[in-house]
Amino acid sequence: MQTIFVQFKCRPGAAYKVADELVQEVEQISEVFSTSGHYDLIAKFYLPDDQDIGHFVTQRLQVIDGVADTFTLVAFKAFG
Repeated sequence: MQTIFVQFKCRPGAAYKVADELVQEVEQISEVFSTSGHYDLIAKFYLPDDQDIGHFVTQRLQVIDGVADTFTLVAFKAFG
């Protein structure tokens, strides 16, 4: 299993709509949070080892209505 975190910059007024669509429509999502700073949301996803991260982000997440930009982080190891 691959773990990635994706930050979302949303168009004005669209953050809650984007968060709702992520939760309702993207089965790989674990959780999503609203955040302060340069990005409006951060979401955690679990992908199968054979799933291409680039295709997932560009073809599944970046095309959601209201998403203006994304920033993806790949997690290596969970502690705790």
